Amino acid sequence: MKLTLRIWRQSGPEAKGTLVDYQLDDVSPDMSFLEMLDVLNEKLILDGEIPVTFDHDCREGICGACGMVINGAPHGPQTLTTTCQLHMRTFSDGDVIVIEPWRSAAFPVVKDLMVDRSAFDRIIQSGGYVSVATGSAPEAHSQLVPKPDADLAFENAECIGCGACVAACPNGSSMLFVSAKVSHLNVLPQGQPERETRVLGMVEQMDAEGFGGCTNTGECTNACPKGIPQESIARLNREYLRASLTRRR
Repeated sequence: MKLTLRIWRQSGPEAKGTLVDYQLDDVSPDMSFLEMLDVLNEKLILDGEIPVTFDHDCREGICGACGMVINGAPHGPQTLTTTCQLHMRTFSDGDVIVIEPWRSAAFPVVKDLMVDRSAFDRIIQSGGYVSVATGSAPEAHSQLVPKPDADLAFENAECIGCGACVAACPNGSSMLFVSAKVSHLNVLPQGQPERETRVLGMVEQMDAEGFGGCTNTGECTNACPKGIPQESIARLNREYLRASLTRRR
């Protein structure tokens, strides 16, 4: 395939960015999207140009590092798919592909397509932990967990913290991310000691980081590559109301 790549180039956080067009020939439909960018960067290096900076790690749809907006959609046009798992057979010969970084005040651009998502780390640090006794591993069945609770916890634990929910939300809200982290810990017995302080701390840190408010547009769940349900946001609201009435830090 022959493709035109319209990529956001920005040399640094304070620099003015712009979209730059690149022509790429002989793109195999079997390439992943990141492999295609690798080919582009090899071409740019050989031509003496600065390669495109983008974030990536596992390339297996697990780490959540490879987020970028492709033709206006976080992670691209396929649902339940991360950028690294998106293949070029999704596109057609002659297509123009517009590639941009996440757009959020809480995710400042580092360079080109790479953004600083350390705000998510600080939210996790504010409450994403459990109190456990140190020592040898406990017996596997020492704490019984009902199957529905285990399924609910696992469903929310699948969140990889990629930030697609923030990029898709017209308000730049991170409620889906926070609700997933709160839900998967608060429904388990191990998460009960910090149940109230967890939700209060994480919501307060979310607000401090400058994320927008949730207005339930549902764009976050459409963009989420792991299918975190919108019901998790409702659960977060209930947990926050409960904690606000029973305990303040």
